[in-house]
Amino acid sequence: MKIWRLVSGILSIILFALVSLQSCAAGVVNSIEENGQVSGSAGMVVSIMLLTGGITSVVTRNGSKGGCIATMVLYGIGAVCGYLMAGNFGDLYIWATWCLVCAVLSFVTMRKNISKNEEVEK
Repeated sequence: MKIWRLVSGILSIILFALVSLQSCAAGVVNSIEENGQVSGSAGMVVSIMLLTGGITSVVTRNGSKGGCIATMVLYGIGAVCGYLMAGNFGDLYIWATWCLVCAVLSFVTMRKNISKNEEVEK
């Protein structure tokens, strides 16, 4: 799982730039249309969670319990914001799904490390 955490972290950091640009464009469209949607702002929240979650994932790739929890929470916040506030920004569902996948796999990593530590103690 160390390799997955490293690769997903790097991909999340790269996706941060793409999602940020898309979110700015969605925000401009929302402002021009005056449609009252917040999809551009939600996209910025998701992109920030991608960046912070990616950095946390890379730094804690050795699987510390606290690092897994932090990564899970950051990606979870990104997923929830993305799904709830996507509005007319359809790609935000894709990025929210990526956040959800990373959060679930961070949980799996934490569980594997806990069970591995229990076996070592026996």
